[in-house]
Amino acid sequence: MINLQGAIPVFIDITDGKVHDVNVLDILIPEPGSYIVMDRGYLDFERLYRLHQCLSFFVIRAKRNLKFQRRYSHPVNKSTGVRSDQTIVLTGPKTSGLYPDPLRRISYYSEDLDKRLIFLTNNFSVPSETVAAIYRYRWQVELFFKWIKQHLRIKSFYGTSENSVKTQIWIAVSVYLLVAIIKKKLGLDKVSTQFYKF
Repeated sequence: MINLQGAIPVFIDITDGKVHDVNVLDILIPEPGSYIVMDRGYLDFERLYRLHQCLSFFVIRAKRNLKFQRRYSHPVNKSTGVRSDQTIVLTGPKTSGLYPDPLRRISYYSEDLDKRLIFLTNNFSVPSETVAAIYRYRWQVELFFKWIKQHLRIKSFYGTSENSVKTQIWIAVSVYLLVAIIKKKLGLDKVSTQFYKF
């Protein structure tokens, strides 16, 4: 999880490849009023409802086969890219029980991607174009993973047990975080971090 104000990870969970990403929502402790922005891989209405009950907001892309009923359509400014802003309830036999409260469904056309995106959120107070902008910031997570792949190259492990491998990865991530914090505090945005290889 990346804090968008500083582009610094605030939560990391290291698992093996068999664990699906959505399981991290079971151990995440959401802060009331915070926004959790996720891709479609995290679309699990039972877990999203838990976030909602913790008074956290979420923005997530909807899947195409989502079964819902529109309750209300809100006016939109189509020049912003927003095509529709609806209050919906889920009607699927399972999903309606897992998430019984209304949701907000926003259809947005991205000129950059030449693609229509559908967002779901539990926040009804911010403008619809703000929801689309919030989702766009999710790309910071992808940039972080790209940085990890390019710069945190662990050429050899000193131990091969699960605990040893995780420890070495945690050390590498910790050094990255320290460098990122120092760069931010000292205003050294242009300093290269390419030499931090482990």
